[in-house]
Amino acid sequence: MTLSPGLAAYLAFSERGANLAESKLEKRLLEGKEDRDRLAERRGIASASRPEGLLIWFHAASVGESLSILELVRRLADQCEEAHFLLTSGTVTSAAMIAARLPERAVHQYVPVDVRPFVRRFLAHWRPDLAVWTESELWPALIHETDQVGVPMVLINARLSAASHQRWRWFPGAAKSLLSRFRFVLAQDAATSRYLRRLGLPKERIETTGTLKEGSAALPHDEAERLLFASELAGRPVWLAASTHPGEEEMAAAAHQKASRAAQRLLLIIAPRHPERGPEIAARLRADGWEIAIRSEGELPKPATQIYLADTLGEMGLWYRIAPVSFLGGSLVDIGGHNPFEPAALGSAIIHGPYVHKVADIYARLAAAGATLEVKSPAELADAVGRVLMPDRAAAMAHAAWEVSSSGAEVTDRALDLLLGMLERKPGGEI
Repeated sequence: MTLSPGLAAYLAFSERGANLAESKLEKRLLEGKEDRDRLAERRGIASASRPEGLLIWFHAASVGESLSILELVRRLADQCEEAHFLLTSGTVTSAAMIAARLPERAVHQYVPVDVRPFVRRFLAHWRPDLAVWTESELWPALIHETDQVGVPMVLINARLSAASHQRWRWFPGAAKSLLSRFRFVLAQDAATSRYLRRLGLPKERIETTGTLKEGSAALPHDEAERLLFASELAGRPVWLAASTHPGEEEMAAAAHQKASRAAQRLLLIIAPRHPERGPEIAARLRADGWEIAIRSEGELPKPATQIYLADTLGEMGLWYRIAPVSFLGGSLVDIGGHNPFEPAALGSAIIHGPYVHKVADIYARLAAAGATLEVKSPAELADAVGRVLMPDRAAAMAHAAWEVSSSGAEVTDRALDLLLGMLERKPGGEI
């Protein structure tokens, strides 16, 4: 395939980029963004053996993308018993989340840095039969080398923001060359479909389906832990600040102080997006005079506990089931919002801030159904918590959210049909 000048230049740089990549990996390691014990995987050196037979590779960049594909992988495993699965991602948090939820016949590896020798080493070991990319992380060397060794690629749950579209338009030849490698694309929304067509993806290779996150199974939980918490809380009113980022814990605490005046014994659970921030959050809350208990230290909320710090991985299903009202973070600071279908699927009414551009289409649907409340300040958050904690209001909002979140299972069905169709192109399940 003919390379555009821009893509050719990138690939030439990538061919010789190992030293720069090593420097960046060391820097990320010092910042806590890499896993020292598995750093070799980022160089394309596998830490697990390739299973025999059919191997389907799913790549998801981060936590939200990784979780969105797990139900699809489980269903594909049920219908294709001979298949094994390789899941790759690029963040420490996503690796921990996936490890706790890996379906049968699946293994997780960190994706190699986009350096051609690293990528070729990765592909030579794993030899995938089908590559499934998700959302918007399109690494040129990884796409090019995967195509070069003849692995069919599809892109599902595709999402392209207006800003990303504008950046790619500076390199139209490279964009068209990379997109042309995908056999088919399932897009989250009409805007993404339009952007991808403008960048050169043939219209017959793209379909707008909605977000795959709609079809995800409800987050799991430990029922014994839920019963234990229910016993400890003894009917106390509870609200949750979920997936919070720096600055939002203080906003939630300020809102809690005001909301507690109207709801006696009110408990706030704070579940930070990055649990490793737990010690610094705990120190700030205690310095401000809050009585807190900390999940990572094995503590339970006591009658005197005002804020419970849920600084562990893999337990969001528990917190959403405990709290009838959830403020979803990444939205009172300019992060762009997080997946609201997770609390919606578990019966928790949703409050959010104004910065939800990454998931604006989902929030628009939830808002139209009366399932969410938007706030712009801690004072508004406190008022919203007070209103939504009223049992009738919380139940009505939670039911509306559940109806919206459960209406999109056909998105997963369509992705499953596409992948099964790819696997059936030749007799014996070969592609």
